[in-house]
Amino acid sequence: MRIPDLLVEKLLEGTGKVTAEQLKSLREQVKSEKRPMQDLVIKNNILSEKDLTKLYAEEVDVPFIELNPREIKRQHLKLIPERVAHQYRAVVFDIDKDGNNMLAMEDPDDIQAVSFLQKKLGTNLKLHVAMASQIQGALEQYRGNISNELTKVIENDQGSEEVTDEEVSEEDLAEDSPIAQTVNLIIEYGVKSGASDIHIEPRENYVVIRYRIDGILREANKLPRKVLASLVSRIKILSNLKIDEHRAPQDGRFKIRFAGQVFALRVSTLPIVDGEKVVMRVLNENGKAATLEELGYWGSSLNSIKHAILQPHGMILVTGPTGSGKSTSLFSVLSMLNNPTVNISTIEDPIEYKVVGANQTQVNPQAGMTFTNGLRALLRQDPNIIMVGEIRDGETAGLGVQAALTGHLVFSTLHTNNAATCLPRLLDMNIEPFLIASTVRVVVGQRLVRRLCVDCREIYEPDTATLNDLVKAFQLTEAGDMKRIYELEKQALSEGIGKTNPSKTNKASTADLSTNEKGITKLWKAHKDGCESCGHTGYKGRAGIYEVLDNSEAIQKLIVAGATSEEIQNTAVKNGMMTMQIDGLIKALRGQTSIEEILRVTASGDS
Repeated sequence: MRIPDLLVEKLLEGTGKVTAEQLKSLREQVKSEKRPMQDLVIKNNILSEKDLTKLYAEEVDVPFIELNPREIKRQHLKLIPERVAHQYRAVVFDIDKDGNNMLAMEDPDDIQAVSFLQKKLGTNLKLHVAMASQIQGALEQYRGNISNELTKVIENDQGSEEVTDEEVSEEDLAEDSPIAQTVNLIIEYGVKSGASDIHIEPRENYVVIRYRIDGILREANKLPRKVLASLVSRIKILSNLKIDEHRAPQDGRFKIRFAGQVFALRVSTLPIVDGEKVVMRVLNENGKAATLEELGYWGSSLNSIKHAILQPHGMILVTGPTGSGKSTSLFSVLSMLNNPTVNISTIEDPIEYKVVGANQTQVNPQAGMTFTNGLRALLRQDPNIIMVGEIRDGETAGLGVQAALTGHLVFSTLHTNNAATCLPRLLDMNIEPFLIASTVRVVVGQRLVRRLCVDCREIYEPDTATLNDLVKAFQLTEAGDMKRIYELEKQALSEGIGKTNPSKTNKASTADLSTNEKGITKLWKAHKDGCESCGHTGYKGRAGIYEVLDNSEAIQKLIVAGATSEEIQNTAVKNGMMTMQIDGLIKALRGQTSIEEILRVTASGDS
């Protein structure tokens, strides 16, 4: 979409966010850089792409729509041929209940494009304006599956001679070579499918490509063994690694632009018995921090963590196994606290999220930059807020506690099963009990569960045996337990947690509940065959389940007395803490996930 410079000026003036001097400077920049004003407005952070597109939509009197390209159904996308969609930068993203085609375009003022699309689709069109980056992301969804695409590329390279694992030709590493295309396709598919990690694994007779999607590894393709050396070398070149080093692990990083967004890929190579394995962690550098509510915090958990992060000093700890979303929670909190009046300093290994305005330091043991040394250095940098990526030893824990005592707000993570186990863990690190009691504000325990696909999830009435299993699994044995679950679900409903009716037009009511005061009346489950929208898995996306242990006076007394984690947990629950399992149960009752998924991720925990 190309918004005329004069119209951009008019839109800017209407916001009242720019001065005459800034407008003059923009005009000069347009002349010197020979770029459209709309690009410079976004580049200079005067307005975001979303805000500028919204203003344009209001000006031309066409509704604005925010697209999620991955959620557009393929049958809707195919209503416009790929060539036509690319030519006019337009996609059908939905069909409403009246049978109207919901059309998103970059430029709704393109009369020729609108006229052509009306002839193609009929006059029952509802036109919308969408951001250029999201239209591009939707257009990328036309690509076929990885198996077909890779097969075409590999077949085109079948004429090449058989090579050994160690032989890599210059032609193989060229930008337009089949190997380069193969690497691009592997990465593109990973980004499109929302994979967090891409695994390239050598086997005796082939190379397997696997993707971690929603926390589960899925095999996508097998490639001929002969492409392994070239494939690994191409990735090493992109990551600035040594291509002739095959016996030692290496770590690197590179960036790609895909569907209008920038992705960083953190690369790790490892020699295994069948060759070199490569794992690429996919990080979206355009991703804005989600709010705590968007992450799945609600009720007393949300209130406790919001109260804790507004304190002038103290320690907030997040616990859970690797891949449980601890960094995402901290990224969200730091983004909330980030403003020009505070100095946020972090020491991380590795830096997964960039926080604009924060001072982020990467751990580098070879250069002597450990968590301990880094934290000591941060304390001399006049920080208000400190984030330590992980507390691994007593020395780091001790420095963190001292920082919290001396007026800093300290965030960090620990690997423990639940929130209550975290406090005795600090005791094991030789931190004095009274220091723990006086510095720790809250401890957050968390896991990630897969969301049920809203397009194919199924509702059912549980039988007696299932209800008995639920009572046992979630320990709902005491009188009043079921009533508490009912009250919690009512509260979740009022806060908009996982409304079971996806229609935006219907208001939620108690008829939407899955429980009553006597018990559970209905449950949700994944469709056994899934659908095209969720890749036939029954699940799409992930959500967090949390427990937030507030360090109340009763908990402080237990810490000083050297109480066990079980005693701390029981007291916290009596004081109103919602455990991860109960939070998960409520979200399962609200149709966000399944009971099986909650039990899968909490089975090893003590929550």
